[in-house]
Amino acid sequence: MDQPEAFCSSTEFRAAAARELLRAALEDLSQEQLKRFRHKLRDAPLDGRSIPWGRLERADAMDLAEQLTQFYGPEPALDVTRKTLKRADVRDVAARLKEQRLQRLGPSSSALLSVSEYKKKYREHVLQQHAKVKERNARSVKINKRFTKLLIARESATLVDEVPGLAEEQEPERARRSDTHTFNRLFGRDGEGQRPLTVVLQGPAGIGKTMAAKKILYDWAAGKLYHDQVDFAFFLPCRELLERPGTCSLAGLILDQCPHRSAPVRQMLARSERLLFILDGADELPPPGPAEAAPCTDPFEAADGARVLGGLMSKTLLPHARLLVTARATAPGRLQSRLCSPQCAEVRGFSDKDKKKYFHKFFRDERMAERAYRFVKENETLFALCFVPFVCWIVCTVLRQQLELGQDLSRTSKTTTSVYLLFIASVLSSAPAADGPQMQGELRKLCRLAREGILRHRAQFGEKDLERLALRGSKVQTLFLSKKELPGVLETEVTYQFMDQSFQEFFAALSYLLEDERDLRAPADSVGALLRGDTELRGHLTLTTRFLFGLLNTERMRDVERHFGGVASERVKQEVLRWVQEQGQGRPRAAAEGTEETEEPEEEEGELNYPLELLYCLYETQEGAFVRQALRGLPELELERVRFSRMDLVVLSYCVRCCPAGQALRLVSCGLVPAQEKKKKGLLKRLHGSLSGSSSSQATMRKPQASPLRSLFEAMTDQHCGLNSLTLSRCKLPDSVCQDLSEALREAPALRELSLLHNRLSEAGLRVLSEGLAWPQCRVQKLWVQQPGLQEALRYLISVLRQSPALTTLDLSDCHLSESMVTYLCAVLQQPGCRLQTLSLTSMALSEQSLKELQTVRTAKPGLVISHPALDSHPSPPTGFSSAL
Repeated sequence: MDQPEAFCSSTEFRAAAARELLRAALEDLSQEQLKRFRHKLRDAPLDGRSIPWGRLERADAMDLAEQLTQFYGPEPALDVTRKTLKRADVRDVAARLKEQRLQRLGPSSSALLSVSEYKKKYREHVLQQHAKVKERNARSVKINKRFTKLLIARESATLVDEVPGLAEEQEPERARRSDTHTFNRLFGRDGEGQRPLTVVLQGPAGIGKTMAAKKILYDWAAGKLYHDQVDFAFFLPCRELLERPGTCSLAGLILDQCPHRSAPVRQMLARSERLLFILDGADELPPPGPAEAAPCTDPFEAADGARVLGGLMSKTLLPHARLLVTARATAPGRLQSRLCSPQCAEVRGFSDKDKKKYFHKFFRDERMAERAYRFVKENETLFALCFVPFVCWIVCTVLRQQLELGQDLSRTSKTTTSVYLLFIASVLSSAPAADGPQMQGELRKLCRLAREGILRHRAQFGEKDLERLALRGSKVQTLFLSKKELPGVLETEVTYQFMDQSFQEFFAALSYLLEDERDLRAPADSVGALLRGDTELRGHLTLTTRFLFGLLNTERMRDVERHFGGVASERVKQEVLRWVQEQGQGRPRAAAEGTEETEEPEEEEGELNYPLELLYCLYETQEGAFVRQALRGLPELELERVRFSRMDLVVLSYCVRCCPAGQALRLVSCGLVPAQEKKKKGLLKRLHGSLSGSSSSQATMRKPQASPLRSLFEAMTDQHCGLNSLTLSRCKLPDSVCQDLSEALREAPALRELSLLHNRLSEAGLRVLSEGLAWPQCRVQKLWVQQPGLQEALRYLISVLRQSPALTTLDLSDCHLSESMVTYLCAVLQQPGCRLQTLSLTSMALSEQSLKELQTVRTAKPGLVISHPALDSHPSPPTGFSSAL
């Protein structure tokens, strides 16, 4: 690419020459010719615009030249003038202008066309450049064939609003398939009629954000998207721009994407409201430092990549242009602080139906596709992992090799780490056995290269990097690195990058297990530095950290030793364990049970989404003893304002199943990503089903539906689960959740405390929960219920006190009890089977009669502590007083 200074000077030279040619041509015209020229210019608008007649009517040659230059730009003005001269029948001057222009500025190119004419050429160029994409195996395929529709859900601009709860119907907007209609909606008007100028597509690694962004660019060029809204769209890969040496300007970056170096960039930028910039991987931008230079404001200013991208994102550069930003959802707060009023959309990957389609696309043999798909679907956890397209591709690649070699499909594991490791093992198995030792040495060097890149925010490596580690031309280079040639100033520049960014993160994690303490160059290279480093890097290192945990599994460590040689470091495992246990130290504990939530402390930018991300790391280990030991340092897990996906619940359930004795879990204001809706039956089928009245159809209607939290509640009943306390606060609990929780209460071996705070329970839900609490095997001793909306329904809960063998503490603060309900409560409290020792009724309005009855119970049962602000000041009943309750 030309340097920005050269670009600017070249542009200024051409502009000056164009002005000179324009003045000379118009000064050659007679007054009659000039008059005809003005009229023809008025009657032939360019790009839908023409110079107002008021400016043309009395303009002389000098004025006309100035008006044309200002309105169209210097070089396009030459083209407009030549065409208008021919229409005004002044062909000799038009021919002379064409010849002089050729001598001074070179042959005419598409840059000399109007912006409206250039739009067509640019779209054709984009269609040609992006018609095909490279597969992971470097095979090029058509983008329409490669692209598989994903689920995308628009969300609010920020995630600070209260999550509505666990009920699926509360989801603000269901996920939609990523077709042209959904892509068009990304920049659609909101409820107030405003169109967003910045849209963020966020999702985990490998979910398909980059592919979706490229498909949007391709569909725009094909005329399917943003019709009459966007004239030019540009794809800017953020990581490449950040690693680019030297400076660049936005105008220069635009020119790089045009088919000709003399494109009408100034005219394109003049209508910035009709430009779309796609910033792929914007989360790669480092956080702004205190001494960081201000973002760019001039599209022709030469600056480093971070300033140019920062200017676009903050809207200091081209404030009216549209931005489509892709980013991992690891630190959304840090990214959103850079953006101006962003509209967020979550990429949720494949639906179950999409997974099946993908398998059948991948396998050419129909029977093989069906066999592989059935195997993965039966492995529930692996099937859930396949919502990520890249993981789905790896699974299919491994399964195809296993099927072709007649191997046992059960080798395919159920964590991302094990899937990646199995894929690498399958790739290495194609190499001759004699090359084994050499390849193992090369793989360890490749791991070192990956780690260096991750810690230094580098994804591209030069030939010198490979030569330094003796990897250039090696077998592992061809297997795991892709080569890219970029046109340089003097010669072609060759760079290498991992076949996918997630592979670089995997190899970086692997390097910590293979390192020899004697080879460490500095403390900054240690695993401790990775885990305890600058919090600004935490989001950037999230996937590397997950992979590191996954590799600590004892069986995985043996696999590493077998495929990579050497001995996996046990010291790393112990250091990681110490780090996890440190995470529980110094963190403020949650508010006491039964009290209002206090304002939570703000997390540092870039910090792990504590503790959900930590649970993901522990899940990757798939080693119960390690997880149990790690969680001893985290006796209380609080998940607040988390919208649980299916995979989140798989992770949480696994960790609950492994939690140690005394563990507490609090879910506060949590929501649930809804499952994909099934297609409704046809009208005739539905009518037939409703009219048939068959016993089978009625049984189906009565059959209780499993709640999305069933896996969590089943984990609580595991005999090794040590969960002692469960809090559900401000989570709307639909009846299906209450049913599954009720069944869990009957069997949970360690659960002693249960808090149900402001969950908008229904009467049916509270009734079914009461049944579980009354079960003889229920071990819950302390129960907090804050449910202001229910009154008479509390009768079900109070009746539990008659027969519960374990319940000793009941807190009904903030509930509403009528006089009749207090009378019933007092009667139950005096039953011989009631073992309650503490009853709290604070923040509850009680009548004088109710207070008398409660005071009577206190007198009759001195071992029962009843708390209410007005009760202590209320006179005790006279000795021997009995009340008919």
